[in-house]
Amino acid sequence: MIRNEILRELIVKQRKELEELEKGTLRDGEEEIKILDSFALIITGVRRCGKSTLLLQLMKNQRISYYLNLEDPRLEGFELKDFNKLEEIMEELYGKDGTYFFDEIQNIDQWEKYIRHLTDRKKKVVVTGSNASLLSRELGTKLTGRHLTYELFPFSFNESLKLGKKKASINSFKEYFLDGGFPEFLKKSEPTILHRLLSDIVLKDIAVRYNIKNTEILNKIAIYLVSNVGKEFSYNSIKRMLNIKAIQSVIDYINYFEGAYLLFSIPRFSYSYKQQQINPKKIYSIDNGFSNYNSASFSKDHGRMLENLVFINLRRKFKDIMFFQENRKECDFVIKEKDKVTHAIQVCYEFNEENEDREIAGLIEAMKEFKLKTGIILTYNQDDEIELKGKKITIRPVWKWLLE
Repeated sequence: MIRNEILRELIVKQRKELEELEKGTLRDGEEEIKILDSFALIITGVRRCGKSTLLLQLMKNQRISYYLNLEDPRLEGFELKDFNKLEEIMEELYGKDGTYFFDEIQNIDQWEKYIRHLTDRKKKVVVTGSNASLLSRELGTKLTGRHLTYELFPFSFNESLKLGKKKASINSFKEYFLDGGFPEFLKKSEPTILHRLLSDIVLKDIAVRYNIKNTEILNKIAIYLVSNVGKEFSYNSIKRMLNIKAIQSVIDYINYFEGAYLLFSIPRFSYSYKQQQINPKKIYSIDNGFSNYNSASFSKDHGRMLENLVFINLRRKFKDIMFFQENRKECDFVIKEKDKVTHAIQVCYEFNEENEDREIAGLIEAMKEFKLKTGIILTYNQDDEIELKGKKITIRPVWKWLLE
């Protein structure tokens, strides 16, 4: 429970602090975000990817708005019943019938009960959260059919160009390729920002939330995985390598990392869902710069860096992404939409005589399996087209493909 005078003071202070933020770069597709009465708009994404700035931008379009950041340590003791006091104070300060904006709402136990109460009264509500698994669990109870979701990622290549007022070219792409898209890091170029981000995710979003005492092993797994994007892994191999007692602990830790949007795992394609779960998976990181500055080895492998960048761009648009392996031939990504594979994508840093047969063979194998007439090979900076066995393969520079 929190006292009325403290709550009132914090509402005013937080509003002032938020409005002092830079307006920020408009996100791609932001104009399509709809705030509807009777529904809660849930914005999820990794820490520091720009959720608060997006809230500020959305607030500017509302006649009256109410805002509260629930991760503020000054709100220690805030609980479910305090939402009613909050509502009274906000209406008194800013007027009635405003749109509600709550930042990092997952910090309040049973928050979904109050949000459902608002939507039942046909209020407009926008909330953000940094933990997909926590939010989805709560959304599946009290807010079924009463919410819309929007995932926010670090800046895309196009958004980074807008931020830096740069033109698209191989040179501007090289910077994005190495530095990624976390807004604060792009503005200040200070690696400690990304070091602190890893620490905050491991400690605040995972260790504290799930009551994990051994933060050292949690940190080791995180660094190992962000250093090995694009590689296959198994829970058993990580258990043995880091000398972890129970395989369930490894499974849980990786699930927590995925829930916090730090890492993503994709399965090897199989028509059997059970087999997908048994087979080794591949791991990818939320951002190239994040992996680059939190790992000693990642930046040395430009092929895996390019693959990670392609994955993140695919993940913005698609949920069902797998890799394909058959007869020792491999295709990096196959995209499934409505029970049908619609895209086959191969990634290689440089397409040359040494790897040409291997890269084409893996792609053709996937195209034959899924009866696709076209496929794509994404490279650092090559443009070409190949016709082979009735199949059309487009070779495209990633930086151009990112802008399509």
